[in-house]
Amino acid sequence: MNKTELKALLNQNRSRLGSLYGQTQIERQIDRYSQLIDAYEAAFNDQDCALFSAPGRTEVGGNHTDHQHGRVLAASVNMDAAAAAGRREGEVVFHSEGFAIKPVSLDDLFVHPEEKNTSEALIRGVLAGFVQRGYKIGGFQAVSNSTVLKGSGISSSAAFEVLIGTILSHLYNDGQVSAQEIAKIGQYAENVYFGKPSGLLDQMACSVGNFVTIDFKDPQNVLVEQVDFDFNHSQIALCLVDTRQDHADLSDEYGLMPAEMRQVAAYFGCEVLRQVDPADFYQHIQAVRAQVQNDRALLRAIHFFEEDARVPLQVQALKDQDLSRFFELVIESGHSSFMYLQNVTSPSDIRHQSLALALALSEKVLKGRGAWRVHGGGLAGTIQAFVPLDLLDAYQQVMDDCFGAGSCHVLSIRPEGGVRLL
Repeated sequence: MNKTELKALLNQNRSRLGSLYGQTQIERQIDRYSQLIDAYEAAFNDQDCALFSAPGRTEVGGNHTDHQHGRVLAASVNMDAAAAAGRREGEVVFHSEGFAIKPVSLDDLFVHPEEKNTSEALIRGVLAGFVQRGYKIGGFQAVSNSTVLKGSGISSSAAFEVLIGTILSHLYNDGQVSAQEIAKIGQYAENVYFGKPSGLLDQMACSVGNFVTIDFKDPQNVLVEQVDFDFNHSQIALCLVDTRQDHADLSDEYGLMPAEMRQVAAYFGCEVLRQVDPADFYQHIQAVRAQVQNDRALLRAIHFFEEDARVPLQVQALKDQDLSRFFELVIESGHSSFMYLQNVTSPSDIRHQSLALALALSEKVLKGRGAWRVHGGGLAGTIQAFVPLDLLDAYQQVMDDCFGAGSCHVLSIRPEGGVRLL
């Protein structure tokens, strides 16, 4: 399809753009995709391309439960990685705004240790994952840009993996590779080729779209359910507040969360807490405490048991269209993370408590309406808030005044995951 046809179709698909990005973003997205089409022609001297998009994601419930084989609730958002792409012989040539990416040959799909933590590793890994699962692959050329915030817990790498998988699905497999398969291939690429031992949460939320609940009880056969909720007509804005506190030097503290939970599980002869009956834990808590000798580990176990049980309640509230109940549960989740999981402040840096401050200000502005909680790994980074539209301006002002202009990002829940737009 040439660029004149594509640009005409963009204007004819305004309702689709409004659904994916929000009604206020339609003109901006038409301009964005038009620029990608022009950039594709300039880069490759070719007009024959298609348009693709893969969203970032936000965690809504199940804070630090996935590594214990628990349940989570996540959602795709209207920040995304978008691309104009077309077929090419023998290699993948990917031009990404702001990143220099080397061509990846289809004749070499082995792991390259020197590519660890690079975009080339993710492309090569997704190609290899398609081959291993019996799908067709081929070369392609693409021009891309991304609006997914890096370092904010929205999963820019997962969005990139899903974008590559979606392109391969549509260019070489008639769009028949399922969203769940693309997610699993993305996780494989990230684990084996990129070198990051991530779970499946990020990729599945980006690929499936809308609210999605995932049960990791059997990690080899995770249960995934899309929760159909029309967030775009809820009169609620989803806000992520970047408190601009650095994550650097926090790896050890992040690692202690799953490690301490596993210490409690080990008392019962289990690997992870999902395998432990909560009633047994409370019945034997004195003996567990004596053996583990770490009260924080017990508190983190309590967080897991309560948070894991909370996710199905959140899902049911969405199915019942009961936002008041949903918000109550989101706030409960945040309180549990703060008090029991203890991932809102870092014990190694008591002077900087930006997440706690952002949560306190959120409660002051929103108390009695909306909801607020820590977002993602915690200790630094972002919080999440569900803000009624009539309070949005006031909420943004308070957050921007405290953490700097542009710290409050207003998003919406996107109803679709990775897609071919045109």
